[in-house]
Amino acid sequence: MHASFQPTQRSAAACDAADLRGRLVSEDESAFRSPFQRDRDRIIHSSAFRRLKHKTQVFVEHEGDFYRTRLTHSIEVAQVARTIAGALGLNTDLTEAVALAHDLGHTPFGHTGEDALDALMKPYGGFDHNAQALRIVTSLERHYAEFDGLNLTWETLEGLAKHNGPVTGALPYALAEYNARHDLELSTHASAEAQVAALSDDIAYNNHDLHDGLRAGLFTEDRIAELPIIGPAYAEVDLLYPGLDPYRRRHEALRRVFGAMVSDVIDTSRANLLAANCGDAQAVRNLGRPVIAFSTSLWAKLRQIRDFLFEHMYRAPPVMVQRERVTIVVNELFPLYLSRRDLLPQRWHREIDTAEDETELVRLVADYIAGMTDRFAFQEHARLTGADILRDAT
Repeated sequence: MHASFQPTQRSAAACDAADLRGRLVSEDESAFRSPFQRDRDRIIHSSAFRRLKHKTQVFVEHEGDFYRTRLTHSIEVAQVARTIAGALGLNTDLTEAVALAHDLGHTPFGHTGEDALDALMKPYGGFDHNAQALRIVTSLERHYAEFDGLNLTWETLEGLAKHNGPVTGALPYALAEYNARHDLELSTHASAEAQVAALSDDIAYNNHDLHDGLRAGLFTEDRIAELPIIGPAYAEVDLLYPGLDPYRRRHEALRRVFGAMVSDVIDTSRANLLAANCGDAQAVRNLGRPVIAFSTSLWAKLRQIRDFLFEHMYRAPPVMVQRERVTIVVNELFPLYLSRRDLLPQRWHREIDTAEDETELVRLVADYIAGMTDRFAFQEHARLTGADILRDAT
């Protein structure tokens, strides 16, 4: 008989909504939602979150209906993050908010679009999707009467800014701009909840990129069965369900890979939290090392999987062809908007007219391009240049 689920006792290291460090603009909190639930809900209802449904994860949106997009990826990350946080006794609502928002700053065409925009923005402080996510939730979302952005809690903003670790040295422009007026303590680690969101990102994309790569025919199941974690998962499925339908076999194997990653993070992090003996969330930030982690052995195996995906998926010839095409789109749209500001929507004109310097003006163009979906970027490029990248490629 299987053991039934037992709720986990709250960890002393968890962020507590009762100890909230506030919002930049003071608000009365909700009578029936916690501050972090409210953050999560504002993120879900934001325009930037909706646009993720038409933004590239690995495959550009027009390549197929079954591949992950930034939206489905973000939802999967949030599901994993909430599971891990719950098992560790952390604040699941804060974890979910950070996970859902972590990719809001992505450009069209995923990391390829980001690389192109970063190169174009080098003279003006560069472009970084994590910093852009912060810019979106603190400035670019403009729906509320009393403030720009979503006015999220300090804890959620901190998680967005440094879920991958302390941010030191030369800061991305958007991050430096906001941190100057609302100190996010960038030199320390983020909360345990934000650390969970970061590792959940790794778990989600390692798992779903295997799914998508197989569906795209970039590699075979026999080939990935040679990899650690994956090979034993397929062997277990074949032992339990001989002759299983190929699609069910794939799902059963990869869900075991998924489970192995999640279980490892929970077990390793539970031991780390116990050893660190952090009395509160601030102690986690000041610890000087992350408390949420994979075990050394599993991390070594994941590196082999990631190296395989890099070679056979992220740098596969069909993917590289698309990378070249979409880079052209970004490289040609940017100077067009910069030289012809009348091409931007009317509601952007007031800010363009009141821009204080060239950097601020160029930033507005970058904001506009970064906010585009894949399909809109293709449409705008075709409309403004007369060249149809998709049609000409066929």
